[in-house]
Amino acid sequence: MNDETPARAKNAAPQPEPFLDMSGDSDEPAFSWLTPAGKHKPGADQPGGEKPGADKPGADKPGGERIGWNEAAGGTKTAQPGSRADRKAAEAAVGSSGAGSSAAGAGATRTSAEETPSAGSSAAGPGSSAGSPVFKEPLPTSALHVRPPEEEVERRNAQRESAANAKPVAPRVMQVLLAIIYPVILLILAVRAVTSPLFLWVEYNRPGFPGDGYGFSTDDRMTYGSYAVDYLSNWAGPRYLGDLVHRGGDKLFKEGEVSHMADVKVVILSTFGAGALLLLLALIAILYLRRRSTGGVRRGLFAGSIITLALILGLGTLAALGWQQFFTEFHRIFFADGSWTFSLDDALIRLFPSQFWIDAGIAIAALVLLTSVVTLVLTWPTRRRRGIAQQEKPDAEQEKADQA
Repeated sequence: MNDETPARAKNAAPQPEPFLDMSGDSDEPAFSWLTPAGKHKPGADQPGGEKPGADKPGADKPGGERIGWNEAAGGTKTAQPGSRADRKAAEAAVGSSGAGSSAAGAGATRTSAEETPSAGSSAAGPGSSAGSPVFKEPLPTSALHVRPPEEEVERRNAQRESAANAKPVAPRVMQVLLAIIYPVILLILAVRAVTSPLFLWVEYNRPGFPGDGYGFSTDDRMTYGSYAVDYLSNWAGPRYLGDLVHRGGDKLFKEGEVSHMADVKVVILSTFGAGALLLLLALIAILYLRRRSTGGVRRGLFAGSIITLALILGLGTLAALGWQQFFTEFHRIFFADGSWTFSLDDALIRLFPSQFWIDAGIAIAALVLLTSVVTLVLTWPTRRRRGIAQQEKPDAEQEKADQA
């Protein structure tokens, strides 16, 4: 068949019906050119939706004739006689041509797929043309790969960074609580150290301590003063001091002195109780910070030591500038006016003169100051304590490894 076939079919006269006797045909398939050639099926779709041989204007027909559609004549059938040998030769020629065109079409499809990977690497399906685009349904998760706008990305990054850098509220509260509690605990412990028989013995036996002009010896002072100090820390009633008598048989303390010592006992026991409660809270804060905040205990004690130093320096300055005024204002805070003033010959003044209270104040300030300084040194935020040395060491090792 060639391009001149339609022209001949137009001028040709109608042909008679072909001979349809198939008794003389062999078992060989009439369309043997459609059988597979190797691994490629000649009948498979080719680019453009065409089949090999489908566009040939003629097809084999039993009886040695070939029937073709004359497109120019509007679909008129034209019969072409031929012998069995001619038919076999034509089938062999058409089969080889179809296999070659199929291989060429497959190669062209592969080449097109390799050149345009975005359009898909598979050949066009049945009914589609070679030049038409192939519709590909998007994956269900394709929306997950869409990048949001830059403003949204920056906002999310800022939120993540802020969340990573933000510190929990509870550890910070515990650090502040520990910093506030620490100076108060130190002050109460120093007061407890001063209100002891040991401090009395040191005071009465130190050189330069003023003696009693009314007849108390050092041994008398130590005996009677120990009763007064013990009363402040025990649970005995006022009779503990009220029933004491000196050598002459008279009562050692007057009624006003016993009443004042009872008031002092209430203040001292309340202070010690508050100190015990604060110490318990401090231990809870320390245990919590040890588990939840690395370096939280150190930071809390460091801040507390700074507060303690500021407090002691401030109070010490006020006491040094005017001790009598400082002592008076201190008593006015805790006691009623007139309940804490006595004569020079009263037992409390003879046992605890003004120099005793000055020395007691100095001892309290020295103990608190020394403890806070030691705490400040032990909790000073050095590079090792802050963990910077441990962080820089892996960086230095990594840098050496990179240089090597």
